[in-house]
Amino acid sequence: MNLPPNSIELVHGTGEATHAVIWLHGLGATANDFPPIVPELGLSDTRTIKFIFPQAPSRPITINGGMNMPGWYDIKGMNIEDKQDAEGMAQSQVLLESIVSGLIDSGIKSTNIVLAGFSQGGAVTYFTGIRSQHKFAGLLALSTYLPFDSDSQAQHSGANVKTPIFASHGTFDAVVPIGLGEMSVGVLKELGYHVDWKTYPMEHQVAMEQIQDIGKWIESVFRDK
Repeated sequence: MNLPPNSIELVHGTGEATHAVIWLHGLGATANDFPPIVPELGLSDTRTIKFIFPQAPSRPITINGGMNMPGWYDIKGMNIEDKQDAEGMAQSQVLLESIVSGLIDSGIKSTNIVLAGFSQGGAVTYFTGIRSQHKFAGLLALSTYLPFDSDSQAQHSGANVKTPIFASHGTFDAVVPIGLGEMSVGVLKELGYHVDWKTYPMEHQVAMEQIQDIGKWIESVFRDK
């Protein structure tokens, strides 16, 4: 499996991995952001889980004066229309699908794979998750939004309509306003998706209560699989 340079892999449990979580970081961050969370999830040792934290490529980000930084796609402004870069999103979708294919080739079923992401990474998770032909164990969307929501009706594959989605957001988020998160959940529910929506008293970040809830959710979607 070919991962982007500086990506991180770690394994929870012993022996050959039977399950996997692909976790995408946010804009300007690195693959190092979320690995420290894994021990805090409180996961059981009943299964071996491979965690993959891909590193986004460096690209010019318009809203930041064209500065080069790690990003899954370009952002031109604060409005939802300015957060939708079709070319960059398509590139990230191809990358994420290639990681999924690599895991499947290694013997991990798609139904044992969770796609996860924070902020920009969550947008790629949403975008890819509803368009993929693979059925996943779950989609985890943190402090994010559904990009190209007006195209979702025509473009979603339907493979993951019954797949559990855990979406969470900070009530004080000034980077991705909570209204965008709520609107995205509404669109997904209209399309028939099952979304567990939860908010926390925080800004654009993660919190310990949320991390513990994520761990319980991962346990639930991997149970009996």
